[in-house]
Amino acid sequence: MNTTHFTSGEPAVVITRAADRLWHALEDDRVVGRGETSTRPDGRTFLSVDAWHRSVFDRLAAAMLADLPAPLHTIVDEADVELTAGWERAGFTARRREWEYAVPTDPAVTGLGAVPPPGVTVVPLGAAEEGPLRALDRVIRAEVEATVGWPEMPAELLAGRDGDTVVDPAKYAVAAEAGEYVGLVRVVQVTRLPRIGLIAVRADRRRRGVARALLAQVLGALHYAGIPAASAEVNEANPAATALFEGVGARRTASTLELVRHGE
Repeated sequence: MNTTHFTSGEPAVVITRAADRLWHALEDDRVVGRGETSTRPDGRTFLSVDAWHRSVFDRLAAAMLADLPAPLHTIVDEADVELTAGWERAGFTARRREWEYAVPTDPAVTGLGAVPPPGVTVVPLGAAEEGPLRALDRVIRAEVEATVGWPEMPAELLAGRDGDTVVDPAKYAVAAEAGEYVGLVRVVQVTRLPRIGLIAVRADRRRRGVARALLAQVLGALHYAGIPAASAEVNEANPAATALFEGVGARRTASTLELVRHGE
């Protein structure tokens, strides 16, 4: 993660590229800052800089920009004004915002009933058949790429076999209708706060309550397990997802910005 509070002073540092994806800022042979890159499944390159001094951050960022082809991306906590300003000094601008939500699991709070829409069956977490699940994932991915584009998908999704993104089928619940899977939800356990990393329904089965049924199943299961809340991230530009989560009593707790630099 990038640093959040810069100290004053102008340390004399030397910037070196320590590895293909790693840069070091050295002061008297001591590492006082580092920059790293990662590449997402869609090919985007993301930068991260860890430094306590503003000048070290700026020099690391400048060295990385000089070595890497544009466009380049980074993620920041929107509340971290100083860090955001550092990337803006390097020429980055805001591309998208994601809201982080705390989602209650108690059906008495969410108002989610256990009965899915007529003809729809919800298969609980870990019980989906792997083949049909992967097939649905590929259909949804193709629909996303044909509309808003893969860069709008959750950042943590990784490419799996056969071009799908189902790394661990046990993390998914699915909705089935007429013998085929039509929607999915992925839940990742992060310490004791599960995260709803993705909820998606086939384009021809939307606006029928399938997403609510999926959410009802996973939140009800978490409530039964004694877990009072989950987290979720929603793209600000996705009004349907925003309405879904806010409609079950989820509250915004934070926001992140994806910044991009397109080059000179």
